[in-house]
Amino acid sequence: MSNETASAARTLTLRILRHNPQDPASEPRWARYELEEYEGMTLFIALNEIRERFEPSLQFDFVCRAGICGSCGMVVNGRPGLACRTLTSTLPSEITLAPLPAFKLIGDLSVDTGQWMRGMSERLETWIHEQAETDLHALEERMEPELAEQIYELDRCIECGCCIAACGTARMREDFVGAVGLNKLARFRLDPHNARTDADLYELIGDDDGVFGCMTLLGCHDVCPKELPLQTQIAFLRRKMVTVS
Repeated sequence: MSNETASAARTLTLRILRHNPQDPASEPRWARYELEEYEGMTLFIALNEIRERFEPSLQFDFVCRAGICGSCGMVVNGRPGLACRTLTSTLPSEITLAPLPAFKLIGDLSVDTGQWMRGMSERLETWIHEQAETDLHALEERMEPELAEQIYELDRCIECGCCIAACGTARMREDFVGAVGLNKLARFRLDPHNARTDADLYELIGDDDGVFGCMTLLGCHDVCPKELPLQTQIAFLRRKMVTVS
């Protein structure tokens, strides 16, 4: 076999679930598009090529193209992931794309994760709660590098929604805060500037819509594009909530 034949480009078939909920006449349907693959092609590049060459109305989201903003989350061959960080070379020649479940559909592959994330953050009050007598002009106390590193690790969440889309509990319980919400509380629990106690957290997540709703299916842990220790944090919070209850 010649080198030219061995390196011949594949023809990719992208099967995309299309639907515009704003159009009363629109019905969910599968659309197929064929592209020639080339080295370094990502799903983001492939979708842009489809929109430019075949289907200008195709809806999907992107901002950074570097796996930082989290806006291009979608279901790729049944698994939630980021289009901008998924090389087509790692996938079979036929690729099925669908929008992330559990979020409001905007159109085609575009969903409104922001509304869900804001509601979760407001419900859990995912910000530092300082003591009432805190002197805002005083210097912060020194934080040990090891603790700062632990907090930074959990702060790397980009709120892409992949963990929610992969969560069995989130599909059954509309009010489940999910791994992303529990991860945020685990992060603020570590922060020495935060005044909330474990008892305060129990009021927020000590039920089936919180930490005890997790069925430990590891879906969130498996699909997180930042490889955060989500199940480790959930297990830790669960043990702490048991001691409070």
